[in-house]
Amino acid sequence: MSDRPEEPNEAPDAESLLPIDEHVEEGHDDEGRKVRHRGIYLLPNLFTTANLFAGFYAIINAMNGNFSVAAATIFVAMVLDSLDGRVARLTNTQSAFGAEYDSLSDMVAFGVAPALLAFEWALSGLNSVGLTVAFIYVAGAALRLARFNTQIGKADKRYFIGLASPAAAGVVAGTVWAFSDFGIKGSNMSFIVALLVAAAGMLMVSNVKYYSFKDLDLKGRVPFVAILVVVLAFAVVFSDPPRILLLIFLAYAASGPVQYLLQLRRRQRVE
Repeated sequence: MSDRPEEPNEAPDAESLLPIDEHVEEGHDDEGRKVRHRGIYLLPNLFTTANLFAGFYAIINAMNGNFSVAAATIFVAMVLDSLDGRVARLTNTQSAFGAEYDSLSDMVAFGVAPALLAFEWALSGLNSVGLTVAFIYVAGAALRLARFNTQIGKADKRYFIGLASPAAAGVVAGTVWAFSDFGIKGSNMSFIVALLVAAAGMLMVSNVKYYSFKDLDLKGRVPFVAILVVVLAFAVVFSDPPRILLLIFLAYAASGPVQYLLQLRRRQRVE
């Protein structure tokens, strides 16, 4: 038996002493050096959490038969989703955690909630066909978000590849809101809703390009008439929100395929 004293155990790594809920994120400073940040940014993640709650609230209302409330809540989630990213950029609080959290919230608000809303309102009467159509939409949203995350920093930010999940949710939720607000039962137009939901799901995973509006300069000076246009746009939307919003999102969803067909026609003329 050796007389050498036992060597003390190696000092535990600093990370092992952190609480289990402590978040450590690696990044780079302005000089390219690797830095580590503890914790998360509160402000943008508050908007993301509100977006997640809106999606959850829409699901609960859809299950309880409050279809108009559920559809309107999905549109509220869109507003919150547009704010979290802009707030993060304006306050320089972007993070990998925030991006992942935003995608998970979008999956609930713009993937699961619209599919369940459409199923409860119109697709349940189609039995397994309705279930399949709703799942096509959910799978399309999941694949769309996963592909978007892998293309961050690589794709042209002026365009989305495939219909963005909030826009697809706007088509589905707008349809339910516009017709249920008139007292029309979804079972009377289940086939049309099924085609619309399936088309929205397929467009999300397509290679069709959509204008993203991300190159708009919201911080620069604009002519005074621009404010009047914005006021007019709000007035038009609030005059009949269900129908106007449905028309806006249907037009946007159709703009991608129309633009694709026009480009294809130009190529054929050149050849």
